[in-house]
Amino acid sequence: MSDPRQLFTRQSAAYRTFRPTYDAQLFAWLAERAPARGLAWDCACGSGQATLDLARHFQRVVATDVSQAQLDQAPTAANIDYRCEPAEHSSLAEGSVDLTLVAQALHWFDVDAFHAEVRRVSRPGALLAVLSYNLLEIEPALDALVGHLYHDVVGPYWATGRRHVENGYADLPFPLPRLEVPPFGLHAQWSLEHLLGYLQSWSAVADYRAAEGVDPVERLRPEFARAWGETARLREVRWPLTVNLGVVTR
Repeated sequence: MSDPRQLFTRQSAAYRTFRPTYDAQLFAWLAERAPARGLAWDCACGSGQATLDLARHFQRVVATDVSQAQLDQAPTAANIDYRCEPAEHSSLAEGSVDLTLVAQALHWFDVDAFHAEVRRVSRPGALLAVLSYNLLEIEPALDALVGHLYHDVVGPYWATGRRHVENGYADLPFPLPRLEVPPFGLHAQWSLEHLLGYLQSWSAVADYRAAEGVDPVERLRPEFARAWGETARLREVRWPLTVNLGVVTR
């Protein structure tokens, strides 16, 4: 499997263009429950799918990632500070963070070391929010094709940690008092081309393509096109979202 740094460097443009963004109401809800709105840490921010939303609710956002290529794709704002550094060893000051957000990335971490770092940088009562989503949902015929690609075609190329995304990180340590979270989801209106671009941004698709010399999404394009119907049609795409939220304790 790819080293995460190599993978995210190779896929940085696709992540920026094709990955879904989150429900803006989620960030407003999290900000209301943080002990203050001084500083949010967007950890493993990638190309900034959540960073701008955090910046609308916090005075400052420090957004970190191990891939400089991903950070180079991220949107800028006066109150966002991007830093290329690992989740387990940040340059954040001790006791400075009101909210730490990890969106679709915890399975790449040394989880115990990351939780120790969260405790170090968090102020009393700060929050840790860990977000994850698995397979998208459109309609049965298209969902079946996505599932076929995911399980049958590129299944062996998923990193071993992918199983944690599938179960909403239920098997990973979360050593914090939990808070209940109302249901949130991800929603988008996509064309067929956007869907195929998103599928091509999957890490397992990138590894399959590198190993086999064939793009598995392009190979399935005719089947997706038949199931999609009129090429110009936009369809609603949905992802169930899991939010693990806790209060940071020493």
